[in-house]
Amino acid sequence: MRERDRFIDGLRALAILGVVTGHWMVGALVATPEGLRIDSPLRHLDGLHPVTWLLQMLGLFFLVGGYTSAQGLRRARARGETDAQWVRRRLWRIGRPVIAATTILAVALPLLGILGLGSATARTTVVLFLQPLWFIGVYAVISALTPYALRLDRRGGLRMVLAFAAAVAVVDVLRFGPDVEPAAVGYLSVLPAWFFAYQLGVAWSAGRVDRRVAAGLVAAGLAVSVLLLAVLEYPVSIVSVPGSARSNSNPPSLMVPALAAIQIGVVLLLRGPIERLLRRRRVWAVVTGLNLSAMSVFTWHQVALVGVSELARRVGTLPGLGDAPVDAGWVAARFAWYPVLALVLAGIVVLVRRYEHPVKVPSGDRISGGTAYRNEVPTARGSRARPGSPDRSRSRTRRPEPGPADRASAKSG
Repeated sequence: MRERDRFIDGLRALAILGVVTGHWMVGALVATPEGLRIDSPLRHLDGLHPVTWLLQMLGLFFLVGGYTSAQGLRRARARGETDAQWVRRRLWRIGRPVIAATTILAVALPLLGILGLGSATARTTVVLFLQPLWFIGVYAVISALTPYALRLDRRGGLRMVLAFAAAVAVVDVLRFGPDVEPAAVGYLSVLPAWFFAYQLGVAWSAGRVDRRVAAGLVAAGLAVSVLLLAVLEYPVSIVSVPGSARSNSNPPSLMVPALAAIQIGVVLLLRGPIERLLRRRRVWAVVTGLNLSAMSVFTWHQVALVGVSELARRVGTLPGLGDAPVDAGWVAARFAWYPVLALVLAGIVVLVRRYEHPVKVPSGDRISGGTAYRNEVPTARGSRARPGSPDRSRSRTRRPEPGPADRASAKSG
């Protein structure tokens, strides 16, 4: 059995926590007689904008995705599997929880409407449910391009990572330069902006990213961020602010790869302390749970927020749930509701997590792969093989079926 890499699992869990806590903070649901309407404290509190740099950690998620996908594809090739088979299995694993959640809501919302759910709350539920799906869609497309990412890494190494950042910079010039192009041009940056971290993960899996590279990422990311914010007057918030004319995330600007470079460099430099933290039993239990249910958490965390807020609206306007997010008191009140939101989300995940379990796909292949393992892989005879090299003892010794704990990081990587 291959040895799990706790550091990879920990980074994925950190990215998931960032997404959930960030959405719960910037997504204010104001109670009205017709139901819940969407607002954001970012529209009222400029001081909250820098906090988004800590909460938006999708760069770490794409980093881990590139790392584990590269390892998984190399192992699949060593087993004699084609790239197309691997891609199909991976897309099925990513899409299955989303398809299940969409089906459940499509059935549940009309029934809840009959039982008295307001139309405004129903619309809000749909909007907030769809909001994270752009990320899942982009992640699926980039995951499908993993064979090409490996090819780019073999040919250009870290230069390919820089090329994606450069492509985003070119699009930004078209968007914000003297000859401003139509706003739709900005969406040309969607793939390169997020491919930056993914390709970096592929390079990391090939042994190209060490502490020197990590320090360079931090330095370069900080330099670019200062240039964009202080000189070119990019928005401070890394996520979109309602009513703002410019956005760093929709479509992504050069701030996205710059922030990803800083975050990735920092966590790689802090790998030792992070791994020591992950050896604590309670911390590791949380990390394991998040890795087992990553896609369920992504697809359902906004629904949990709507559910709690709607119940609160029927009781009365409660601080942090149904009131307008106009001051720091609202932020403190919203934080106080986090344990309740987490419990509700955990209950939903328990009910829907079955859709993340490995299943048979049409060809009969079992969903697997994606779990982060160390660079060396024990063979059935006890020797160690490099990733991508075939285990010649497979024909003589059957590997044991993995249990749930062994699949902890296979669900979203």
